[in-house]
Amino acid sequence: MRYVQLRAFHYVAICGGFSRAAEELLLTQPAISDQVRKLEAEYDVLLFNRMRKQVTLTSAGEQLLQITRRLFDNEQEAVGLLSESRALQSGNLRIVADSAHHLLHILSTFRRRYPGVRISVRAGNTETVVTSLYNYEADLGILGELPTLNNFDCLRLSASPIIAFVAVTHELANRQRMTLPELADHALVLRERGSKTRTKLEMAARAAGVELQPAIEAEGREAVREIVASGGGVGFVSMAEFGVDPRLVPIRLAPDDQLIMDEALICLQERRSSKLVQAVFDIARGGIQT
Repeated sequence: MRYVQLRAFHYVAICGGFSRAAEELLLTQPAISDQVRKLEAEYDVLLFNRMRKQVTLTSAGEQLLQITRRLFDNEQEAVGLLSESRALQSGNLRIVADSAHHLLHILSTFRRRYPGVRISVRAGNTETVVTSLYNYEADLGILGELPTLNNFDCLRLSASPIIAFVAVTHELANRQRMTLPELADHALVLRERGSKTRTKLEMAARAAGVELQPAIEAEGREAVREIVASGGGVGFVSMAEFGVDPRLVPIRLAPDDQLIMDEALICLQERRSSKLVQAVFDIARGGIQT
């Protein structure tokens, strides 16, 4: 097994094809194909299903990818360690967040201090955030809870109650406070399963003796907002994320002390020593203190 073979496999897997991997590595497609073919032949294993122009991982390929993610992530960390003077002058910072709202003040400060760092932000629910960190697809996550897993470091950013909201033309628009049993009789617009907001709502509803049945299920906070604004029903969001929208009015939930969203900045403990990760935690901590 050679390093170049593992590297070729890794980039084909994460890029989704041989041509894209070749572009990423500045090599020719035949060179990439040859390296992967030799790796498969040496160990008599099939790593990719090749169907016309589509390439997918086999079961063995999926398992190997979990290993190469750690391998090449550690390689990047080693490069950063050996070039500490340049660690915050360049590089890539990958963030997956359940809400970009909680990132705004952090990213603006980070960009001013480290303008050479390239930042990518991807949206996702709680399940997506945790999975992305475990799979080394992201360096940092913004999560709607404080994780209890031992292998995460986290910093609490804020806490705010979950509220309901409706369009200004909705029949409930003049209500300032309602209970979940009262809302359960109306058309509800809920986020996809895996959303922490939905999980907290459903648990609180069951404790109150009702089931929340969505009339519409939508993926992502913005999709819920647009559906509700068009008159599609009642949506839910944390008060900190509600913002200002003349199309919508908030409704407080009673009692709201049981429906608190804790937004946290998290990373794997093994990634905590990364210069970029450390810099973000320092900025976030400073913002909380002030």
